[in-house]
Amino acid sequence: MKRVYVSRDMASVALGADEVARAFEAAGCEVVRTGSRGLFSIEPLVEVESEGKRIGFGPVGPADIAAVLDGSHEARLGDVAALPFFAGQQRFTFARCGVIDPLSLKDYAEHGGWRGLETARGMTPQAVVDAVKASGLRGRGGAGFPTGIKWQTVLDAVSDAKFIVCNADEGDSGTFADRMLVEGDPFCLIEGMTIAGHAVGASHGYIYIRSEYPFAIAVMREAIQLSAERTAPFTLEVRVGAGAYVCGEETALLESIEGKRGQVRAKPPLPALAGLFGRPTVINNLLSLAAVPFILAEGAKAYADVGFGRSRGTIPVQLAGNVKHGGLYEIGFGITLGELVNDIGGGTASGRPVRAVQVGGPLGAYFPPSMFDLPFDYEAFAQAGGLIGHAGITVFDDSVDMAHMARFAMEFCAVESCGKCTPCRIGSTRGVEVMDRIIAARDSATVVQAGRNWEGHLQKALNSRTPDRIDTGLEAQTALLRDLCDTMKHGSLCALGGFTPYPVLSALDHFPEDFGAKSPVKEAAE
Repeated sequence: MKRVYVSRDMASVALGADEVARAFEAAGCEVVRTGSRGLFSIEPLVEVESEGKRIGFGPVGPADIAAVLDGSHEARLGDVAALPFFAGQQRFTFARCGVIDPLSLKDYAEHGGWRGLETARGMTPQAVVDAVKASGLRGRGGAGFPTGIKWQTVLDAVSDAKFIVCNADEGDSGTFADRMLVEGDPFCLIEGMTIAGHAVGASHGYIYIRSEYPFAIAVMREAIQLSAERTAPFTLEVRVGAGAYVCGEETALLESIEGKRGQVRAKPPLPALAGLFGRPTVINNLLSLAAVPFILAEGAKAYADVGFGRSRGTIPVQLAGNVKHGGLYEIGFGITLGELVNDIGGGTASGRPVRAVQVGGPLGAYFPPSMFDLPFDYEAFAQAGGLIGHAGITVFDDSVDMAHMARFAMEFCAVESCGKCTPCRIGSTRGVEVMDRIIAARDSATVVQAGRNWEGHLQKALNSRTPDRIDTGLEAQTALLRDLCDTMKHGSLCALGGFTPYPVLSALDHFPEDFGAKSPVKEAAE
């Protein structure tokens, strides 16, 4: 009986992986369901075990079973790990994804699982925290705060109870790393959280997963039950979010776990001192916690030796949008945007030129191809007016209207705002109105230049809730937009309102022609 590996990752299932798996079972094969390898253009991916090796085929449909089994299928890939997309990766966190049965304790242990936990349990809590500090691991949720310092604060806190909270509320557009790891290697996260519990003296942990990931929720709950004996006395449970984007902010997430409305808390106190139920709490992004087992198993130096500048280790980059080869690519910090988008992603799926990429989700900045030599590094991105966020990259071709994308950023903030602070709640709503006036005035000017009837366009601009005393001209409205962004950036209580100006201002700075301004004149170098 031939053994066949078929992904049950939700991206694969959406492309027909379940039907493919059933067809192989009907053909008398032993089917092992795995996570995804991370290259969606070859899904549904099938790997057939032959003479101790796995031969990949993809994409495969139910009608291709016979050709796959006799090795004649035209989509034969050979050794999947040797494909250029995978061969260039440095998989520390996602090494097992797509390789093992995600709910097999035996598979997990045979592929290096639990080694980090065993090492940690032979160390003092302070020694574990010191190892995480030495690794240079920083928060993978966007802020880039050193993980070891956060753990040290909780370790030093005196309390009758402490908690570990995993933020798996993956709300950014174009991101899927959290879901992929939960569906493909849930024990890795469980091991990382158990190590964190040992390091700071916490006995219970919560994994907060968004409701839009029902399969990931089911997998994680089953994995917690299967590994309960291994993680004891540390215990875990899953809490399901209701879909609010703002609950990705750590204090709003804590409010949600406590059964309250997902609303941002004022700081101080910090969650590390008074977090969940008022107790000291380690709250880390899923990717931060999932990196910990490697650090303890292989040593802090092995992790710290990879990276760029102060950004150490690897980052699971997620390529999405109008890109030829979308998927997850784990690599050390320092790789450039151009390498990720053009060399690895293969450019746009449409075949048209890349015009912009957005890095860091809906609150991330837009970068033109002229900035594609920018290294993937927290400090480099901050200096360039952007942020890495959850490392999602969304690609746009030259058909995109960047003014409409800036408007979407304001609209997104208005819809998702928790309403607690005025700059975010009111500022985003006014931002939509300002963008409507800019777009309408721009379009009116275009129509006038073409000699067509422009009254309807001008009327739309003037009727966008604009008092008579306000100048609705492009120059005045653009200045107003910049002033509004400055207020939101410095006055908002949390990152939702504070980061919304990033996509707006970057679009305005790099693509002024889409806002009705003349394109900057390019001068030849002397």
